[in-house]
Amino acid sequence: MADIQKQFAEFHEAIKLKRFEENSTLVEKRDIILNKLDAGLKKNFEAKNEPVPKYNKFNQGSYEMGTGIKPLNGDYDIDVGISFKIAKDDYSDPVDVKKWVYEALDGHTKRVEMRRPCVTVFYQKEGETEYHVDLAVYSDEECNSDKKKYLAKGKLNSSSDNKTWEHSEPCQLTDLINDHYSGEDHKQFVRVIRYLKRWKDNNFKIDGNAAPVGIGLTVASYDYYVPKKDLVDAFANKYNYIDLAALKYVVSRMINGFTTYYDNGTSSERLKTYLPVEPRCDVFVKMTDIQMADFKKQLNALLDALNSAEEEVDPVTACETLQKIFGDDFPVPEKSDTAQKKGPAIITSSASA
Repeated sequence: MADIQKQFAEFHEAIKLKRFEENSTLVEKRDIILNKLDAGLKKNFEAKNEPVPKYNKFNQGSYEMGTGIKPLNGDYDIDVGISFKIAKDDYSDPVDVKKWVYEALDGHTKRVEMRRPCVTVFYQKEGETEYHVDLAVYSDEECNSDKKKYLAKGKLNSSSDNKTWEHSEPCQLTDLINDHYSGEDHKQFVRVIRYLKRWKDNNFKIDGNAAPVGIGLTVASYDYYVPKKDLVDAFANKYNYIDLAALKYVVSRMINGFTTYYDNGTSSERLKTYLPVEPRCDVFVKMTDIQMADFKKQLNALLDALNSAEEEVDPVTACETLQKIFGDDFPVPEKSDTAQKKGPAIITSSASA
């Protein structure tokens, strides 16, 4: 087995994004939209002689979890929670609350949309989306009798059946991901998630639900990840981490997680992966059976590439195999750099499990 951990480390450095508060560019973009929201709420409610609703803001999504990657299409996705100090029972139509945000921001850019789970503001440069901000609107847990947070779901023209307050705990999910393992084990866990996200970007169409959602890959990794490392110095408690083995283990478990389901005489294989917090929904539920079949096919192709790279003696060939599936960000070393490094490595039980 060729030693290509260095190349995995370089790959990770090339694709990773820092946590939200560590990224000054993201913080600046978020604050611009929040300042516009404050000004718009003040203007609209004072015009109606009504008190301006108060809210708490919080970061959510992959940047807050520390699992974000640089987008291939340049469209940075910033997720912000807006938790209004209101009780959901006082607003039977959650879209009425989402309108506060939509109307406060409408016209700020050329494109502002109310989607079912959020209000989205798009920032474009030379006709291309440079980044967008998703604002998820909540009823704050402090104001609800059951002390739970609820997400306002629905669009402007949704039927009443599609307008709901959904129990949702995004901060709990962030805490679970951030606290999953510790130290170097957690760092490898995060790297595995980022590798899977770049694999997704490089192998699926981005339109619709053809690609597995990033949160789905994150939760699947949360369910299946096990640290893969070789003990180097027992006295110093020092290990060499083997990202290829860790990624291979997660992918294998995902493939094995596919189950056959029967519906009206037809069968299909699906991977059902559930959020570990409310609303505890299947994160892949929107994928059609055809899309799910392609998902498994692509996972098998990924596993084949990982197996080939693991069995390869030459680091150059191993990295060329992985570059085909991960894209150009995965580095291929020069042959002169690896000429003296060929040869089978000792595969320990921890690395091959």
